[in-house]
Amino acid sequence: MKIYEDFIGDGKSMLRECVDIKQFKKVIMIFNPNSGRQLFNDRASKVNEVRNLLRGMLDNSTFTEVAIKSFEEVRSIAKRICDEDFDWVIVAGGDGTLRAITEVFVENNKMPYMSVYPMGTVNLVAKELMMPTDPEEWVKKVTNGIVIPVWLGQANNRVFMTCAGIGIDSMVIDNISATEKKYLSKFAYVLQGTELVKRELLWKDWQYKFQVMIDDDGIWRDAASVIVAKSRYYAGWFSLADGASLSSPKLHVCLFRGVNKLDLLRYLALIATDALATDKSVEIIEAKKVEIKCNTEKFAAELDGDCLVTSPLSINLIPSPIKFIS
Repeated sequence: MKIYEDFIGDGKSMLRECVDIKQFKKVIMIFNPNSGRQLFNDRASKVNEVRNLLRGMLDNSTFTEVAIKSFEEVRSIAKRICDEDFDWVIVAGGDGTLRAITEVFVENNKMPYMSVYPMGTVNLVAKELMMPTDPEEWVKKVTNGIVIPVWLGQANNRVFMTCAGIGIDSMVIDNISATEKKYLSKFAYVLQGTELVKRELLWKDWQYKFQVMIDDDGIWRDAASVIVAKSRYYAGWFSLADGASLSSPKLHVCLFRGVNKLDLLRYLALIATDALATDKSVEIIEAKKVEIKCNTEKFAAELDGDCLVTSPLSINLIPSPIKFIS
C-alpha cells in the first residue's frame, strides 16, 4: 500500500491510498447475468473479457469467480466472502447487486477492497467512480490501484449507497415489477411515473405528507416528498445537490414541498437542468442523521432504486467507509 498526495484544485490537496492489485492473495469476481437489460447487448461478453484479462494478471490460485443464479443467492455469496476473508471483491452488476453485497459486509464488520464493473439497470456508483465499460480500459483503471473511500448510508438498518427516497419517487419504484425492470429498463420508470400522475395528481393534490428532523435538532420540517442524496448522481445523469458525493461523509436532504402536478413538472425540469436549488419550495440541508415520519403507516421508501423499508425512517451514515479501487 502506498499513500500519495493528489492535488484537487484551488491549491488544495488530499492524501489518497494506492494499492498493487497483484499483491492480493484472494480475489473474487461476482457476475450477475440477470443484472440490467441483458437482451440485445454484449455486456456478458465484456465481463468475460474482463475476467480473462484479470486471470492473465493474477495467479490462478488467487482468482475466484462466482455467477449469481438468483438474487436470493447474493447474501450467501457475500457471507462466504466474509468467512473466507477475500482481499478484493469485484462486482459485475448494477447498484442493486452492489448494495446487497455491501450490506452483508456491514453486518459482518468486514470491509474488503471493492470494484464495480457496470452492467445493471442503474449504475450510478460506477458512473460517479468513472468506471468504463470497455474491458481493457476498466482493467487499466483498476491496475492503477487508486482507492476511493465510499461512505454508506443506512435507513432502518438497511444499507444504501446513492440515495434514499420517500414520496413520489418511491411510489413509482414500488409499482415496478421485476419483469418490467429487467426488460424495459429505464422505460419502466417512465411508464409507472405517468400512471402515478394520472392516479394521484391529475384531479387532486398529493395527499401524502412527511415530517423530517435533521441531526436531532428538535424541528419537524414539512415535505411532500423527501430524497436523501449520498451520491453525485440521481436517476441517471441528474444531480440533486451540490457537494453530494460517494466519497463525502455527508447526507444531503432534499425537501420537496409542492403538492400538485405543476409542482412535479417544475421539479422534473429543474432536476434535468441541475437547477433544483433555485426553487424556493425546495430546501436542501446537509446532515449526518435524518428522521422521517409520514401521515400514513408504512409508506414504501426506496434505497438505491429498490423499495426495501417503510416509514417511519431513521437514516444515518455508517461510521467507516468501504474502499473502492477505481
